[in-house]
Amino acid sequence: MQPLTVGVAAVEGALLVALWVAYRRGNTAAVVNTVGAISLTLVPPLLAVTVGAAGPELRGLAFWIAVAGFLHALGMLGRYDSVWWWDHLTHTLSAALAAALLYAGLLVVAPAIAVAGTVLSIVVLGVLWEVGELFAREVGERYDIEPVLVHYGWRDTALDLLFDVVGAGVVVALDVRLFRPVVEAAVGAV
Repeated sequence: MQPLTVGVAAVEGALLVALWVAYRRGNTAAVVNTVGAISLTLVPPLLAVTVGAAGPELRGLAFWIAVAGFLHALGMLGRYDSVWWWDHLTHTLSAALAAALLYAGLLVVAPAIAVAGTVLSIVVLGVLWEVGELFAREVGERYDIEPVLVHYGWRDTALDLLFDVVGAGVVVALDVRLFRPVVEAAVGAV
């Protein structure tokens, strides 16, 4: 068995433990976010089936998704409140994952704008995420329920966006092309 496959299975197992802990604590936000993370780990196997993508790139994607989801789940279970840098870590890692996928896609379909398009897209996605946090807060307050995303204030929003850009910047600076074969398989299947 491939080391990445073992790593993915281990992190997915850890996600299931996080889900159990969130459920036992009655932490609805952590349950919803962990279920979301677990659901995203199903994307690479679905890509393998639907577009015929395979190889270490797809296992790398699965591992990256699982790790990012697990770190976010731990954040929802309390790390965001108790570890000052946890939110920065998860934003950087998640933004880098999204940037790596966007960068690969742009290298395939529009290489001339790959760098600028990736960074700009991550900024837009980051803003949309922050708006989602605000919306979740408003819904939670209106209906007196725990929001599934937490907004910690405008300073946090600015730092989140900064670390989103850091994640994208690392991807384009290091010219991370890990997922290009996955994108090429997906484009070829269309």
